[in-house]
Amino acid sequence: MTPAVVSGVLRDAVRDVAGVEVGDVALRCVGAGVYASPVALRLGLDAEGLVEAVSHRGIAAEVDAGFVILRVRAGALPEAIVDDPGYGLVGGVPECRLSDRPRVFENPGFSVRYAYARARAVQRRAGEFGVRGGPVEPAGDELALIQVLGEMPGWARSAARKGDGSVLARALFQVADAFHTVYERCPALPVEEKPSAVHASRVTIAAAAGIALRNGLTMIGETPRERI
Repeated sequence: MTPAVVSGVLRDAVRDVAGVEVGDVALRCVGAGVYASPVALRLGLDAEGLVEAVSHRGIAAEVDAGFVILRVRAGALPEAIVDDPGYGLVGGVPECRLSDRPRVFENPGFSVRYAYARARAVQRRAGEFGVRGGPVEPAGDELALIQVLGEMPGWARSAARKGDGSVLARALFQVADAFHTVYERCPALPVEEKPSAVHASRVTIAAAAGIALRNGLTMIGETPRERI
């Protein structure tokens, strides 16, 4: 379940509860599968009524200091991204040049490009190992990656609104950094053991990260490379 889907459910709840038609509902990813919206505060609506209206279809909701907090299964985001090749894409993000040198992880340009190449390599090699993507049951470092994947569409919209591609570039560096950690600490491919549901879950996570990185690089004016 992507942030756009969660936002759409909340938008429908605003219409059904208050009879108010709104466009995009402001939503911020504050954890893996956790989103917060100030819509009730901004429109002067009954937050509890909105919570009751959205607490279904895989969404659990509550009110915290006037904010509507929506929780979905953390693994639902990467599963949804792999079915949404246009995840996070928006128009109007200015180009942002990222240096390719030095080729160290501290260099955002290299880190983002290498993360995309790694994510694609996982998909290529998964077929050789007989591992196919499957349901995602994230844990540990994978949860941090899922959170930044959930944040990325918001940063893309912010970059377009502000006319500053570096806003998105910084977000991509966070995605890349989180993916490198997962890649190294949570292997998606079996070494000596047989392929398992854990590997299938991690292959899906890698695929989702690859889609987000590809789309992010495309928005800042690059043609993503699958090999470096």
